[in-house]
Amino acid sequence: MIVSSINPMDIDYSLVNHVIFLIGEITIIIVAGLILVAVILVTISFYSIRKGRVIFPAFLKAGFLALEGLSKAIFRLFGLEDREMMTFFIQLHNTMNRKLFEAIPVTDRAIFFPQCLRASTCPADLTPEGLKCIGCGQCTVNEASKMLERLGYRLFIVPGSSFIKRMVKKYRPKAIIGVGCLTEVKEGLDMSDKLGLVALGVVNLKEGCVETTVNWEDVFGVALLGIDPGTLPEDIRNSPWFHTLDHF
Repeated sequence: MIVSSINPMDIDYSLVNHVIFLIGEITIIIVAGLILVAVILVTISFYSIRKGRVIFPAFLKAGFLALEGLSKAIFRLFGLEDREMMTFFIQLHNTMNRKLFEAIPVTDRAIFFPQCLRASTCPADLTPEGLKCIGCGQCTVNEASKMLERLGYRLFIVPGSSFIKRMVKKYRPKAIIGVGCLTEVKEGLDMSDKLGLVALGVVNLKEGCVETTVNWEDVFGVALLGIDPGTLPEDIRNSPWFHTLDHF
């Protein structure tokens, strides 16, 4: 039996070194490219924040999905706070989903309010589908809810995301509006993406656990997207909460 052996001296180490060097160069180029793209994303984001409108939303959304962690690190490097980042991400998400949302009939939409919008002495009871407002008049939720339901929305006042998932599974809306504090809205939009829902978010003016506030004009500005103003009942058109949608 002939046993063959490879003499280490016969190996062409120059070729091995060349391959390793080539791999290193490619890795450096890829890393540098990713950093460059992240810097471009952050630069466009800063410009958008300064101008008050989202520039190149499709590019930004695709880029942040691919490079979210790196982009956030660069945001922090330039001194942008987490709240400012979340606010921008929500604005970007709303901009990207607006046309899709407008095309969905109101009867296929749902809106979720956080229970913290109610008065601290609210007598409403918690049910398997959230709080059921009894119209006690201690807060503005009742009036707003009635108007939204007249528009065709299915409305829920919920204490947490578990209720949202349950109601989405039960009623299967195609689009939802989420109202809440900054973190809740961001998490809700992320959850909606995973569930395949078209979602828009409205952030509260005042955050907390009790008697928070929201700008109802903002809520109705979103809720009325895709609805012909001429078809609205006169009392809704004349409501102080009704306004044009140019700012959204």
